[in-house]
Amino acid sequence: MTSRTLYLFASAAPPVFDISEVVETAQADGWDVCLGLTPTAAHWLEESLADLAAQTGHPVRSEYKLPGQPDVWPKADVILFAPATFNSLNAWALGLTSSFVVGVVAEGIGKGIPTVTMPCVNAAYARHRQLDRSVRELREQGVTVLYGEDGFMPNAPGSGKPKAYPWDLAVGTARKLAADA
Repeated sequence: MTSRTLYLFASAAPPVFDISEVVETAQADGWDVCLGLTPTAAHWLEESLADLAAQTGHPVRSEYKLPGQPDVWPKADVILFAPATFNSLNAWALGLTSSFVVGVVAEGIGKGIPTVTMPCVNAAYARHRQLDRSVRELREQGVTVLYGEDGFMPNAPGSGKPKAYPWDLAVGTARKLAADA
């Protein structure tokens, strides 16, 4: 029986198609993984949602539960939100919680849950001033943001390299955050 729970959240960016391998890596490291997706990421992975639920042993969530319904996941020891898109990062930093995963990570700040995120944005989005503001805001609130020289580096629009996305860095940082907590 595992004693640590990882909430693995993902937005709709090409590295999300490797999420099953990330779950496998985290489970091999002893994590009980609960997978949450933005609505678009859930749509992208629609054909594999049942397999992902079987792999994690938990329902894959992309929507809020109804009031009064029991929570079907154990409490998180750490949250990893990757890939996090321009939209998700900005919504999170601004406290706009219309999607389930953004709501959970926003609330996680207040609950003191160790949280790491790694963006996946192209260089055009990276030039938008709001991205830097959002990264700074999240860092100031205690979120570990793997962006820049020691994290994700944006590519030119249309030239993404999803297989080069540094998943090992993200999972390793989540492991370290949990160990330090």
